[in-house]
Amino acid sequence: MISHLRGQLVEALPNQLVIECNGVGYRCFIPLTTYDKLAGTTGEVKLLTHYHVTEHDHTLFGFATSDERDLFKLLIDRVSGIGPKMALAVLSGMPVPQFKDNVIRNDIAALSKISGVGKKTAERIVLELKDKVGIVSTWQAAQSSTASLAPDPTQAVQTDAVLALITLGFKQAEAQKTVQDLMKKAGAGAESMTVDKLIRDALRGA
Repeated sequence: MISHLRGQLVEALPNQLVIECNGVGYRCFIPLTTYDKLAGTTGEVKLLTHYHVTEHDHTLFGFATSDERDLFKLLIDRVSGIGPKMALAVLSGMPVPQFKDNVIRNDIAALSKISGVGKKTAERIVLELKDKVGIVSTWQAAQSSTASLAPDPTQAVQTDAVLALITLGFKQAEAQKTVQDLMKKAGAGAESMTVDKLIRDALRGA
């Protein structure tokens, strides 16, 4: 699996980039948000990637930020009827924080304005992310933590770990319980726990 590319940006179009790494050019399909961040960049760039394999094709998708890639993977893996093309349209249609806010607020009208989405798809996105995946309450917790005048860094670590585990396939309740159990197990060392360690321990079943 190709996790990221680091190299020279040699071609930039609104829907795709070509990055040359050690003499090999990699074409990656991208959302507009990534194009806006990287177009015109000179020198070395880093692009986070998702390697998508189907019966008929092997495709690289690229993203400027981990939030973009996480949402892309969440949509194609956890929402029925959403493929890579539609997921890119969602990311191109609005920034990740705005998308999350619209899902939290059940704003079907705003989501329906994304090119290619429509009302039925918007309703399915909200329904499945809220009810089947259960990630929305975690997004709300993350928003509350960010808005706080004195955010709790330990809580922020837990929230980020839960979000990452949901992206990896955990149910929301399962991810929250796992992270809470790991923090309790850590005892006095809980304050020094990192997102990466929580994820590793959760995947090991520690």
